[in-house]
Amino acid sequence: MRKYLSLSIFTAVAALAQQPAFEVASIRSAEQITPAMIQAGKLHVGMKIDAGKVDIGYLSLRELIPMAYDVKPFQLTGPDWLSAQRFDILAKLPEGATKEQVPAMLRALLEERFKLKAHRENKEQPVYSLEVAKGGPKFKEAPAPPTDAPKEPQGKADMVIGTGDQQVRINRTGGGANMVMSNPETGTTKVTMGANGQMHMEMERMTMAALAQTLTPMLDRPVVDHTELKGAFTVALDLSMQDVMQIARASGAGAGLPPIVAPAGLPPGITASDPSGGSIFMSVQQLGLRLEKVKAPMETIVVDSVEKNPTDN
Repeated sequence: MRKYLSLSIFTAVAALAQQPAFEVASIRSAEQITPAMIQAGKLHVGMKIDAGKVDIGYLSLRELIPMAYDVKPFQLTGPDWLSAQRFDILAKLPEGATKEQVPAMLRALLEERFKLKAHRENKEQPVYSLEVAKGGPKFKEAPAPPTDAPKEPQGKADMVIGTGDQQVRINRTGGGANMVMSNPETGTTKVTMGANGQMHMEMERMTMAALAQTLTPMLDRPVVDHTELKGAFTVALDLSMQDVMQIARASGAGAGLPPIVAPAGLPPGITASDPSGGSIFMSVQQLGLRLEKVKAPMETIVVDSVEKNPTDN
């Protein structure tokens, strides 16, 4: 009996030790994005998984660690400098590996090369609860994407980010900042800029969880979906220039932007992060939804220690 017990313990320990890992991986400092690079459609941003490789471009530790632990960015607690430097990572997947194993492999890579040490905690945090307002939602369910239609050849795009099912194609329309963005997962997003700097976005397919994630960078606390609405919907948002600048800052592309101020015309005492005013809250109300300030327990990744630069390739 002891023999079988010892064998079982040994097998369990061995299984735990065999964490999935990339076969090989290189980490380099990312090249700074320039206007010329954007105009040429040569942005290398985000993560794509294709042909047995994982290609990560222009991401900081602030973005990589949540990906490695499969959590949202607001579920990470760590030093401010995590956003300071951005990296390009190119890694080869082992034979038979799946996309679902990539976060664990990325975590192992960060632990090995950046000496990352972190732990999970459940913390009560202030959040905005995204809920259905009285009267119900004022948007329609999105049409299902075609599954058996022949794939049409893709035309030329002014800008292409990523590849495959993670590709975003951007085309300018009508001059200026008007554009159409297409993605196999979310469909087409039409962006129109008004004369007063107001941005109108029409998103073809958007889940409520994705909407909550879209709203989070614009506000002073995370947005959590409590609508209980299932499926994807066609959703439109009207954003002020202040909201747009806030998104740019959250993505790391807004360095040097002027301070954010409350939109002109709001009643005294109301700010852009106040549920009673501001373009975000008004836009959400127009959807038949509402944002309520609450506190909710949330799993948080706490960084205990991490190096600023990786060990040599």
